[in-house]
Amino acid sequence: MAETTASIPIYILTPDKRVAAPYRASSLADAIAHEPQGVYTVARTYQSDHALLLDAHLDRLEQSARLAGIPLHLDRDHLRTGLRTLLHEANYADAKFRITVPETAPTHIYLSLEPFRPVPDAIQQVGAHVITVPLVRENPVVKTTAWMMARHSTVESLPEGIYEGIMLSEDQRLLEGMSSNFYGVLNGTLFTAGNGVLEGITRKAVIACVPDDLPLEMTALHRDDILHLSEAMLTSSGRGVVPITSIDGQPVGSGNVGPLVKTIRQRYDDWAMAHIKPI
Repeated sequence: MAETTASIPIYILTPDKRVAAPYRASSLADAIAHEPQGVYTVARTYQSDHALLLDAHLDRLEQSARLAGIPLHLDRDHLRTGLRTLLHEANYADAKFRITVPETAPTHIYLSLEPFRPVPDAIQQVGAHVITVPLVRENPVVKTTAWMMARHSTVESLPEGIYEGIMLSEDQRLLEGMSSNFYGVLNGTLFTAGNGVLEGITRKAVIACVPDDLPLEMTALHRDDILHLSEAMLTSSGRGVVPITSIDGQPVGSGNVGPLVKTIRQRYDDWAMAHIKPI
């Protein structure tokens, strides 16, 4: 007998009711091909029904809609209630969730969620291996479902053992991960791209956790700088801070997780737990 894969909860929240989506999917990634064109945001829960900086996510969702010409009038209380109800029904220990606003029907908001899977301990201990990819967001300040589709094939084709792809600009600058922000420590200074990338919500919190004695430059590093990096990391809402110990097969620094990234990660984790709020 063939084994069946369980479907994740996917619903459409209208102004007056909730209805099941007209498709089924086994994961948020699997649902990408079915979601309508529009804008979206992704986050995770803590303690099952708490979230970090949810209003900031909703602010960016509204900004993305505005820049995409979508007439969104978001009822945040209604959305929070719908999301909270869905989380309680799913009864996951923690969840990763996506909120999608269709461009043709912005009052019909798609809510989808899956069990949250933390970064494997092995990657946090020994670091992630990443590669550079010749892929750039067409409009980095807007989170569109078109971008999810555009990057999907690249994500799926990453070689085994590669955790993330770091996007390169035409002039070989290290911009950002396909679903994360990228940082590198060069000559005692922490660098991360200031332009041409999505202004990650987690990045703002991470920057606040950088030690005072570590200078910060909002400038994209060049691919040639990889040889000279002492440490590197990526950040995202679902993963927090993740150390990077090799890029394109080149070890970063000693090839081990460095002390600065360890410090930033611990500071961010502590900051996050102090700032989560009920959905």
